[in-house]
Amino acid sequence: MIKLSVNLNKIATLRNARGGDRPNVVQAARTCIAAGCHGITVHPRPDGRHIRTQDVLDLAAMLAVEFNIEGYPSQEFLDLVCRVRPAQCTLVPDPPEVLTSNAGWNLKGEVRWLSEVLKRLHEHSIRTSLFLEPDPEQARRAKDIGTDRIELYTERYAKMFATPEQAQVFTMFHQAALVAQEVGLGLNAGHDLNLDNLPFFAQNIPGLLEVSIGHALICDALDMGLREAVKAYLRALGSTDEI
Repeated sequence: MIKLSVNLNKIATLRNARGGDRPNVVQAARTCIAAGCHGITVHPRPDGRHIRTQDVLDLAAMLAVEFNIEGYPSQEFLDLVCRVRPAQCTLVPDPPEVLTSNAGWNLKGEVRWLSEVLKRLHEHSIRTSLFLEPDPEQARRAKDIGTDRIELYTERYAKMFATPEQAQVFTMFHQAALVAQEVGLGLNAGHDLNLDNLPFFAQNIPGLLEVSIGHALICDALDMGLREAVKAYLRALGSTDEI
């Protein structure tokens, strides 16, 4: 079974646009869980433009499903994650000013510092994942530096879906997934996956354990409601245990 982790950043973005506490991030998490999702994802950034530190603490206090916190491993971020001890921490190479994640880690340079970050997270019993491009060599390096999983950055797949380039691009993701299996890495995926492109990806990527979806799911929720949107994404993943 491929697990669905719902990213709540856009809920927080909408709340912050007006101030106050509507929509409520914790209530949105409860709705997603009631609909059958397997996890909740947040990406707190230094400027607090969507998810804030208090959101992370509030969610950690109530979640009965897996909590995935993603972000750049600054000292402040790591202190928060180690305080909360989520099930998983996904490390991304985002500089603070970017609008959204736009690249995977380049592990071909000096990455001993990243190994130390992974070690610290493991000492707090947190499963680790690195946000990566669909590059088999990067997957091998990820294993060498000590991560538990990788998350394939799927923007290029999403852009090329249903175009003549889809097959060529998808081959890169398939090869990276095979290498992850070969070296013993867990496999996640995320970024721009939606109800159109998700079923093919889920059915054809070997060893896929989890997808993290936020923007597209929240957009669909504007039409069908949050609970029904979560259920639609579970169906797209082939889930038979939705509520």
